[in-house]
Order: sequence, then C-alpha cells, then structure tokens
Amino acid sequence: MKGDRVEALVDTGGGVQTFEIVATKAGRRIEVNSARGVVEVTEVTRSGKTVRTGRFMANRLVALIEHPAEGPSSASVEVSERRRLRPGDGPGG
Repeated sequence: MKGDRVEALVDTGGGVQTFEIVATKAGRRIEVNSARGVVEVTEVTRSGKTVRTGRFMANRLVALIEHPAEGPSSASVEVSERRRLRPGDGPGG
C-alpha cells in the first residue's frame, strides 16, 4: 500500500550507505525476496508489474528495515515462511 517502505543499510567498505525503496502510489506494495546471496527489494503494482527494484549482496547487507504504511489496514501484518523439506521431514517420513 502507498507509504510502505524498506530501508537497506549496506556496508560500502568505507562506511554504511542507506538505500530506500518506497511504494509511491496507491495500490503499490513492496516485496522482499532473498535467493543465492542476493536480497531483492521490489515495488510492484496491483497487477504484479515491477516498477523499481533494488538488489543487494546479502553479505554486504547490514540491516533491512521494513516500515509498513501508517493507517487502519497496517494493524495486521501477514507473515509467511517457506521451507524446503528434506527426505524424512514430510508426513509419514
């Protein structure tokens, strides 16, 4: 939703630099994905089209701070976790 923002603090070798990705218009949201040592912060539209993206090396990332938009709908935050199951972890195994 408009007002969602994510701050990424990155170690640049000579200090820490702050990058900010903000949902700039109504209906846009911020998504954070991490894979293969890269953290990707993306602003997407309602239809799923990418507006802007920031990619950061995970080993250089000092902190990733998520700021939900202020308002009545920000009272509940959905958190989901995805885990890869190994043999024997699933039901009956």
